[in-house]
Amino acid sequence: AGSKGVSWDGVRNYQAANNLKKMKKKDHCFFYHSNIGKEIVGVVEVIKEALDKTDEKRRFVAVQVKFKNKLKMPVSLESIKKNKTLGHLSLIKQSRLSVMPVDTKSWKIICKMGSI
Repeated sequence: AGSKGVSWDGVRNYQAANNLKKMKKKDHCFFYHSNIGKEIVGVVEVIKEALDKTDEKRRFVAVQVKFKNKLKMPVSLESIKKNKTLGHLSLIKQSRLSVMPVDTKSWKIICKMGSI
């Protein structure tokens, strides 16, 4: 979507929405395919925090994200599950949760797994 990025909106799971509210401008996020493939394929950057325009009651937030880089090797949910160091990640138990925190150590491990 270029430098303007794209809105990450429509999140209605309360746990995911609470995680989305914690995201701040300049945060980096993994882009994960939660349906087809179940794999991390890239990194995006939060460029704007906002209310979710798709929410008529104004309870939910959205963030604007832009593409940063593509992983050279997608990191599958299966390979994350096999890595014992990543066993604490929410992704292991809730692979369809669209927004979740990733600690610095895990971020570095996943980046290495994705060859970036």
